[in-house]
Amino acid sequence: MKTPRPTYSLMDEMLASPTEPMAAASRVHVLTTMWEGLHAFERAVAPNAHDWRVCSDAVNLMESLVDMGVIEDASGLLTDAVAALGQAGARAQRGEGLSLDTAGQHAVRSVLENYAVVLEQVPARTMVRCHRRTERRIREILVGRGRTGDVQVMSL
Repeated sequence: MKTPRPTYSLMDEMLASPTEPMAAASRVHVLTTMWEGLHAFERAVAPNAHDWRVCSDAVNLMESLVDMGVIEDASGLLTDAVAALGQAGARAQRGEGLSLDTAGQHAVRSVLENYAVVLEQVPARTMVRCHRRTERRIREILVGRGRTGDVQVMSL
């Protein structure tokens, strides 16, 4: 499997605002894609790998923000969302379809709602740093150097 090119470079991180959130147009694009993915899990007959991936990306970014000490997961819903998406992926790999149960939908929706708030408040530089760290962590998982508790990255 070829490693995808990083979304952001160190230069992008250095040039991003240390005080202002990412541009509104960028936030709208990211959030629209994310909400469409969640909507597919909640309403579509058969959500697809793209829907899973965009929801997983947001959840992974939230995990990184917790690791960075930027936010906390006081409710535990982030852990629940990670587990729900992992279970959905495992079901898909077994040929049972890609789906979230009701509790999983609730956990993922809650985390994505929090992610939307984070994007409006956290400086762009922090978000770019978070994105870079998340991609680095996923690359480590792909080559077998994940952390204890990491959900295995799946090919859907």
